[in-house]
Amino acid sequence: MRKWQAALNIIGIGWFIGLSILLGLMGGLWLDNTLNTQPLFIIIGLLFGFIIAIFGIYKMLLPLLKNKESKEDT
Repeated sequence: MRKWQAALNIIGIGWFIGLSILLGLMGGLWLDNTLNTQPLFIIIGLLFGFIIAIFGIYKMLLPLLKNKESKEDT
């Protein structure tokens, strides 16, 4: 059962990465089209999406890493 839970966590992380980057890109596209500033906000949106994705990965993997360390200590 733990293998399935780990697999689902990894799938969730993948979705989070994809959605973070996609939303940053879409937000940047919308702002660029609204303000006519291509490609400024697309680049900013992508960078923002990448930063959110990296921070989210860290936050999602931290409990898994702590759990693995506690199992190794016993």
